[in-house]
Amino acid sequence: MGSTSGYALQGGVAPSDSAPAVAYTTAMRALGEVVEIKRTLAGAEKRFACRLLEGDAHTAVLLWIAPGAMNVHGVELPAGTISFGHFWDDRSYNVYHWLGPAGHTLGYYFNIADETLISPGRLEWLDLAVDVLATPGGRLDVLDEHELPPDLAPALRARVEAGVRAVLDDPAALMGEIEARSRVLWPVAFPDAA
Repeated sequence: MGSTSGYALQGGVAPSDSAPAVAYTTAMRALGEVVEIKRTLAGAEKRFACRLLEGDAHTAVLLWIAPGAMNVHGVELPAGTISFGHFWDDRSYNVYHWLGPAGHTLGYYFNIADETLISPGRLEWLDLAVDVLATPGGRLDVLDEHELPPDLAPALRARVEAGVRAVLDDPAALMGEIEARSRVLWPVAFPDAA
């Protein structure tokens, strides 16, 4: 993937330069640690320390807080941006729901994915390079299609197309589902802020 696609949502370091973040850090210690393992089509692997908000063998929501400001495909994410990563083993995508430190939605970053495996303390997935970025202001962009290798197996190419279709068929409903789930989990992540 390109240098700005997806990486910005992971890392596991809580910001320390604001009062709310200090309170959040205390609450996060009670949440289980999960290693998110992202594999790429080129065979590279990245590991990220996250916190489990909710999960079972088929679905999980992970928490990560950005230690510094970032720009992801033109979306400004301030230090302290909260990411709730939503994962499923039966969907052809996962999504990072970006929230400001006060809880307002900044955007949704859909990673087209395959081979998602969820187990205690570990979440693995294959990044199929293509992403979809959506914002509350109505932006909806398919990203990184140029990164697909020309010799990509037909089954994986079909998976990419299915993932993009799944997101674009009814993005408002999908974002509503993600928003509702994140709102339920907010007090789990930040009980002092609820």
